[in-house]
Amino acid sequence: MGVEVSRLSNGLTVATETLPHIESVALGVWVKSGARNERDDEHGLAHLLEHMAFKGTGGRSAWRIASEIEDVGGEINAATSVETTSFFARVLKDDVPLAVDILADILTDSKFDPQELEREQHVILQEIGAAHDTPDDIVFDRFTETAFRDQTLGRSILGTPETVKSFTSEQLHKFIERQYGADRMVVVAAGGVTHDEFVREVEKRLGGFRAQAKIEEPRQAIYTGGDYRESRDLMDAQIVLGFEGRAYHVRDFYASQVLSMILGGGMSSRLFQEVREKRGLCYSVYAFHWGFSDTGVFGVHAATGRSDIAELVPVLIEELQRAGKDISQEELNRARAQYRAGLMMSRESAASRAGQIARQLLLFGRPIDTDELVDRLSKLTIERLTDLSSRLFSTRPTIAAVGPVGMLPTFETVNDRLLGIAPAARKLAV
Repeated sequence: MGVEVSRLSNGLTVATETLPHIESVALGVWVKSGARNERDDEHGLAHLLEHMAFKGTGGRSAWRIASEIEDVGGEINAATSVETTSFFARVLKDDVPLAVDILADILTDSKFDPQELEREQHVILQEIGAAHDTPDDIVFDRFTETAFRDQTLGRSILGTPETVKSFTSEQLHKFIERQYGADRMVVVAAGGVTHDEFVREVEKRLGGFRAQAKIEEPRQAIYTGGDYRESRDLMDAQIVLGFEGRAYHVRDFYASQVLSMILGGGMSSRLFQEVREKRGLCYSVYAFHWGFSDTGVFGVHAATGRSDIAELVPVLIEELQRAGKDISQEELNRARAQYRAGLMMSRESAASRAGQIARQLLLFGRPIDTDELVDRLSKLTIERLTDLSSRLFSTRPTIAAVGPVGMLPTFETVNDRLLGIAPAARKLAV
């Protein structure tokens, strides 16, 4: 049936995809506001808001929110990312009105009780401590902080113990008033849902929501690159080597996604085969590409023992730079198949489908059909991927490492080796 989209009188976008064979519905409200939209004194506030979402409204206690949704066998949750916040539920199709009512209640009438706030601040302090004690988590926080130094895009979503403890109920209310408006929100449902009925339910409960947010757009991100290393007495070292990537909207975004699969997207990928299988230099290695609204990062993560670090990094660099000279048609076909399979498999989950539609609406202003994405993949060529590799891996790198990192080559050594192997950097194509 495809995706149907309506807009309410206040500008709120409502979208559905009916999946007739499914008895449940995944639905939620996605807001184009996340950790990146925080002011300097609000680091971690968006994440705290997510935690406080189900802690009580004017008409429902925290217990009542939880019990009402679970009395019908449903689930409810929320999530914060760098650029978005989402509040979502999954229920049987007959219980959609209840789920919409609870989500709307949370968005319009949350109380942020000071006692509940204090408890949740304590929970987040534990979360921050747990992340710090998990090297393969904290290394990515340090990586983004280094890649986008002194910018909200690079900050940890969790905040710091000092900022989290400082927040008040008033700050949470003001953040919602400033950031949440119908012009920056989408309500999406996928599964056993009827579009017109869903629109009516949303209209009843959110049709009067403020039309516009008083938002201050975040500053344009500037990739800085650089070096961070933290010596810890651990059995293994967590290493991330990265470069400036591509934003969602630019020409090379999908090419970057496919390139990450070729280099480190599975057991048949170059890095897995060369670094792990043939040389045994690490027990985990993969590549990734994260796109944001105005920039991105391309990186490689490896976990290895103390004695293999010195040999590992030059091999990683060699494989990255080899991609600028030689990619086979077989590798490209395999990566395309992986990407396409991921798209098709995600359609089998109502929750994945709802989230995908919401992200597309927030980023592009329209849902993007799977056939259109597959067509973009089909147009990628070996020449385009090798050219992209040459440009990506000749930019200033970002290095983040946690663990026994004494044998890790210096930043200057890595940078010089990249520049020595790679052709001269060319202007990024958009």
